[in-house]
Amino acid sequence: MDSRRLLRTSATALAAAGLILTGCSGGSDAAAPRTTAPASASASASSSEAPKLKKYYDQKLKWRDCGVEGFQCATLRAPLDYAKPDGEEVELAVSRIKATGPGKRLGSLLVNPGGPGGSAVGYLQGYAGIGYPAPVRARYDMVAVDPRGVARSEPVECLTGPQMDTYTQVDQTPDDTAEINGLSAAFKDFAAGCAKKSGQVLPHVSTVETARDMDILRAVLGDEKLTYVGASYGTFLGATYAELFPDRVGRLVLDGAMDPSLSALDLNRDQTGGFETSFRAFAADCIRKPDCPLGTESVAAAGAAMKKFFRDVDAAPLPTGESRALGESLATTGVIAAMYDEGAWPQLREALSRAKDGDGSGLLALADSYYEREPDGTYANLMFANAAVNCLDLPPAFTGPADVEKAVPSFEKASPIFGEGLAWAALNCTYWPTPATGHPHRIAAEGAAPILVVGTTRDPATPYHWAQSLAGQLSSGTLLTYEGDGHTAYGRGSDCIDTAVNTYLLEGTPPADGKRCS
Repeated sequence: MDSRRLLRTSATALAAAGLILTGCSGGSDAAAPRTTAPASASASASSSEAPKLKKYYDQKLKWRDCGVEGFQCATLRAPLDYAKPDGEEVELAVSRIKATGPGKRLGSLLVNPGGPGGSAVGYLQGYAGIGYPAPVRARYDMVAVDPRGVARSEPVECLTGPQMDTYTQVDQTPDDTAEINGLSAAFKDFAAGCAKKSGQVLPHVSTVETARDMDILRAVLGDEKLTYVGASYGTFLGATYAELFPDRVGRLVLDGAMDPSLSALDLNRDQTGGFETSFRAFAADCIRKPDCPLGTESVAAAGAAMKKFFRDVDAAPLPTGESRALGESLATTGVIAAMYDEGAWPQLREALSRAKDGDGSGLLALADSYYEREPDGTYANLMFANAAVNCLDLPPAFTGPADVEKAVPSFEKASPIFGEGLAWAALNCTYWPTPATGHPHRIAAEGAAPILVVGTTRDPATPYHWAQSLAGQLSSGTLLTYEGDGHTAYGRGSDCIDTAVNTYLLEGTPPADGKRCS
């Protein structure tokens, strides 16, 4: 499988942002569900603030060549703290590729690949701006902005490359007190690194603030309403925008939807079940092949073989041809990376076959693509931004290791294979230096134009029932279902899905609520 394709897919993971991207893409994490918007959201759309933000809404973008053929780049200014619009500013990287024609230009189409932490600019230039359906690119200027704290927009930094190598290898299924303390120490060191290197921006990378940045960009681009396609975490970002600015909603596609009403604990546990569902689909495909490295007996036997493999590499890590051995943590990440797209299943089978022969390099390559680790040992800021946004958007799932130990059985029930590790991964926000500003709550976006929510029945990262829930919460939500595998559905090979989404984007007409594609 093409590594760039896998990287694009993995960037849309949800996020408890532990040792692997798990949990919720819109944030990470807990508190009792509410039926009203958080104070920060309801206040943010106040008309009394408009005069104070006038200089931002009136700014002119200075477009320049990006160095990528066909694309232009610019810098958008926004207040660091919306409560202090006359204070410090953040500079946000924006890119666009103009509508190609033929046909009348419909405005700007903003895209976000998820994460949180995925580079929207990178996604635009590497895929959306050249790979979205031609009729859509003909009528829209394709636009992306890296959210605050991400990639080219005041990126959050936390650890060096060697430190990240150590962090990603920490045992995430601790067997005793010493290993629990080691895992907790790793999370504490990660958080301390973020506070030291990015302390000024760290309290101001919430999804609410990013949604407000998007509204500034909408206005600066000259669009009366926002047209937007958001994947995974990008659905939470889009829904938050609709909550803040329902009268400015144009055509919103929320693909691979999150459920904003869930706590961090429920988000992480639900996603754990999603990975189990995806693994079972992979296993069912694998056992039909005579060379399946997990055997050919049954899905249950394949699951048992996978779990045994993780135990084995925990006890005796495999060589990889470089200084990093493949232990359980990296092996688990490699397997999970391939769950996002069924196109990666052949690569996973090969990697597991090589691992059976004592070579962990294939699974290590999958894990590295997931973490956006470069061959020179440097990392993109995906993991840093992922944690920063998640830990700000929702209170932590757990108050400490004792809570995790109590929750492990429920996670293992959701996934016998991944449950224990994903439960411990959700401990990371417990030690975050900046208190959460958001809370789980239902989003209705009363008064918004029709919003299209897309869900995939065997989505590993955003379980299908999240899409059902979000479509039900939104006062104007319409649910479009893809019966299949993989994370998100638009642009992944279903003519039925693509036709429905394209018609909505081009004509403003959503499909019938409940439409299903396969």
